[in-house]
Amino acid sequence: MLKNKFIILLIAVSSALNGCSEFLDEDLQGDYSSSTFFKTKEHAQLAINGAYQPASFTSVANALWVFGDVASDDATKGGNPGDQSEIQFIEEFNITPDNGYLEAIWRHYYEGVTRCNDVICYVPAIEMDEDLQKRIVGEGKFLRAYYYFHLVNLFGEIPLKTQPALTMDDLHVKTSPVEDIYAQIEKDLKDAALNLPPDYSGAEVGRVTSGAALGLLAKVSLFQEKWQKTLDYIAEIEKLNSYSLMSVYRNNFEVAYENNQESLFEIQHLTGQDPFLGSYLNQWFSPQHENGYFFNVPTQNLIDEFEVTPGGVVDPRLDYSVGREGQKWMNGEDFDPSWSPTGYLQKKHIQPLAEVGVGIKGDGDLNYTFMRYAEVLLMKAEALNELKQTSKALIPLNEVRQRARQSYLFDDTLEGSGVIPENLLPDVISTDVVTVRKAIRHERRVELSLEFHRFYDLMRYGKDVAEQALSGTNFSFDEHRYFPIPLSEKDSNKAL
Repeated sequence: MLKNKFIILLIAVSSALNGCSEFLDEDLQGDYSSSTFFKTKEHAQLAINGAYQPASFTSVANALWVFGDVASDDATKGGNPGDQSEIQFIEEFNITPDNGYLEAIWRHYYEGVTRCNDVICYVPAIEMDEDLQKRIVGEGKFLRAYYYFHLVNLFGEIPLKTQPALTMDDLHVKTSPVEDIYAQIEKDLKDAALNLPPDYSGAEVGRVTSGAALGLLAKVSLFQEKWQKTLDYIAEIEKLNSYSLMSVYRNNFEVAYENNQESLFEIQHLTGQDPFLGSYLNQWFSPQHENGYFFNVPTQNLIDEFEVTPGGVVDPRLDYSVGREGQKWMNGEDFDPSWSPTGYLQKKHIQPLAEVGVGIKGDGDLNYTFMRYAEVLLMKAEALNELKQTSKALIPLNEVRQRARQSYLFDDTLEGSGVIPENLLPDVISTDVVTVRKAIRHERRVELSLEFHRFYDLMRYGKDVAEQALSGTNFSFDEHRYFPIPLSEKDSNKAL
């Protein structure tokens, strides 16, 4: 399996890209200055490669899991008591604007926005192949939309920056309404979808495609309850004829099957590189005896969400996703519940020691998949159901359930494989809108568990659902729907 190296960014070039916003009063230091960069095709390629980097999990500054999983009902902090206490404050919703994890993800994703703004602004002036130029700008627009999608869901009204910062005044930007942020995201994604190819080959595999842009457009529309728009974008994805479900669910979280037919967009990682390109998640989520920190551990509430047949057969996605007592762990040994404060560990972002040994545990090789075709099917089901086309909504919903139960036909590592256990994940047959809405929300939770989506879903479901799910914390929807803008931004941005 080819692993992609396109995200490598020269340190000197990274400094150049940061120059506008961080060193306005000084001459830029390094191999390039603002007057010598963005002159050639190679510069354009280096710049767009750098724009991907903040999306990766090469740095703990990208702690998306804290907000997507730990802040939800799917996971708790884990780790040793007292370690990384600021995560605990987020989990309990005892949050102040100087929380280090708020500060870090704000800076990190706005760094991504800054790099994208530079690409979008300067690359069109470079004399180079026109198709490559359009593609690079399209990648920049997708990535800017990706960063803003997370920022607007985490912080709500935020500064909307779409141009490079060239003066001190450019650093002081007031907040924009949520709908304006979404409008910019949609504009960027539409432009990207028009200028990106449907697929890549060789070393380019892993770059953003038109399917990824359409997928995020569908998700952005879903989050705004634009149900027909959601279906329109999904129809465009289906026309590409590029995506389908993997036969075995767990293959989506294994190095050997990265960038597969179910993946619309995944963040690339590569172990053993200088500059560093590995995933730190492998160490942060692993058990202590593997040199891990055992953070982001599943809750009993999540475990209980997985269906069990009257005969005691559990949804196979549970043991594909979670380590628990009575089952085998990643390396073939018996799982010990004492490895985790909840008795469970998640598996989706961890590799066996045969792939990444104890000595390099924090240099993982596994990509992070942001969007899978399974989510597209569930978005389609949700949009159809909300448009009162419930009988049609059952088709994509049951396709996801069918893949899960048919793991028994395609995965010979499952006990009793070759035959689907009786009453395992039966098709949903109700045509009642409320009943099917609950079924779709349930399916999203188990299908996408521990993939950093749950908190966003709870917030868009509204006050009643969110407060019930987070009833064991200090969460109040009116107070905590959005996290506070970090103190550092308030101190430096005089327009706030």
